Amino acid sequence: MGADVASWPTGRLLSVAARVVEKRFEDFLAGRGLTHAGMITLHHLADGPRSQRELAVLCKVTDQTMSRTIEHLDRGGHVVRSQDPNDRRRTSVKITPAGRRALAAARREERESDTLLGAVDDYEHFRRQLIALIAAATSTTED
Repeated sequence: MGADVASWPTGRLLSVAARVVEKRFEDFLAGRGLTHAGMITLHHLADGPRSQRELAVLCKVTDQTMSRTIEHLDRGGHVVRSQDPNDRRRTSVKITPAGRRALAAARREERESDTLLGAVDDYEHFRRQLIALIAAATSTTED
């Protein structure tokens, strides 16, 4: 990227930054046998077991997509699945110690890595700004 980056419109800056960070984070996760979808799923499992259906809703994906994500996480030892004894159609998913370690490593990488967000001076302020931007943008599109 040349010096002209300072002249780019903000939308382009956001788009390019998102793609660059996403690619670097995907590479980091792949090195640990994870995907972005798997990472989001582990995030939702951190507070306790959830049903596959509940995870699909929280992650805003179809049941089939969540099924594939859980299968991948299960094969990698990041989650365990069990059948609900009260409803045999329901699958309960629980994060494993390996899944907790992977989640913690990804969170650390996000906050501390020079490769991912090292150019950000104040991580928490940056997060608040992104949250405000997303909230404002989605409230106008949902109204």
